[in-house]
Amino acid sequence: MLLTELNRGKCKTYLVACEEARVAALIDPLRDHLERYLAVLAYRRLELVAAIDTHTHADHRTGCFDLKALTGAPVVMHRAAPAPRVDRHVDDGDTLALGTLALRFLATPGHTPDGMCVLADGHVFTGDTLLIRGTGRADFPGGDAGAQYDSIVGKLFALPDDTVVLPAHDYRGNTRSTIGEERRANPRLAGKSRAEYVVLMRNLGLPLPDKIQEVLQPNQSALDDDALKYPSLAQLNEVRQLAPRGRWAALRAGAAAPLLLDVREPEEFHGELGHVPGSVLVPLKELARRTDELAAHKERLVVAVCRAGVRSTTAAAILTSMGFEHASNMKGGMLAWTDQGLPIER
Repeated sequence: MLLTELNRGKCKTYLVACEEARVAALIDPLRDHLERYLAVLAYRRLELVAAIDTHTHADHRTGCFDLKALTGAPVVMHRAAPAPRVDRHVDDGDTLALGTLALRFLATPGHTPDGMCVLADGHVFTGDTLLIRGTGRADFPGGDAGAQYDSIVGKLFALPDDTVVLPAHDYRGNTRSTIGEERRANPRLAGKSRAEYVVLMRNLGLPLPDKIQEVLQPNQSALDDDALKYPSLAQLNEVRQLAPRGRWAALRAGAAAPLLLDVREPEEFHGELGHVPGSVLVPLKELARRTDELAAHKERLVVAVCRAGVRSTTAAAILTSMGFEHASNMKGGMLAWTDQGLPIER
């Protein structure tokens, strides 16, 4: 296995390659360093066969979709990733062949719902789940400190002690650690219960990354459109969340049935997850210029739907800002809908 970190900075991107087969994967690539990655691949005569994000990033634009456009390499993310145009969604225990190597994926939600780690030949790429002598923050939208503790203690700390830990970030000049070292010496985890960890993470008081919305929203939607004005975090937090079952289902069956507005891309609407029967497709990137088509429904409950309930939260906030006073989001999106065995159409 050929393994090297390419950024030499606080944000880490790892090149993992099979030297025998001359094929490679990039883990957590940054959009700002595409030329560097392509140059290294060319210099080493490696074919890029996978661009992998361990989670939806909030502090830098992902390079995965640009790498796909430039090289044809498929984008790989966890099943819960909200972005469209992901070529392969993986879940806990799935593997990816890389020449003679095998990458194995561990679902590790907490920092984000779609967080995962990647195992390869005695190394674990931990994304923002587990850092060297730290952990990724859990206060972004969808973050869950309790789930993060379970992911680290239940899955990562179950790995062999000598497993090398390679995180997506480091702010102290560290380059690698091991699972055994982190289990013994990580100050956020060593000797702490789940409840203690949750309290600790709740009180970190960290500032939000600069321009978080300009980074997070394009990463979530895979849209690069300056004309699309994303709502603020405060606006997103005000969006009502309706579960696929319960109140939403009751409303759908009653006289005041809502307008179901699916804001995914057409290939998703007709794809693997299908769509809710009776829903109307208006992709997120077209929503702002097509609100006139929806004007007759301003007094009606409008429920936005997407893959994981993330893009649709953005859509509901945009609609609210345009005078749709009863815009809501279907929590969990089509993933939650299909997981509950509810009917779909394709």
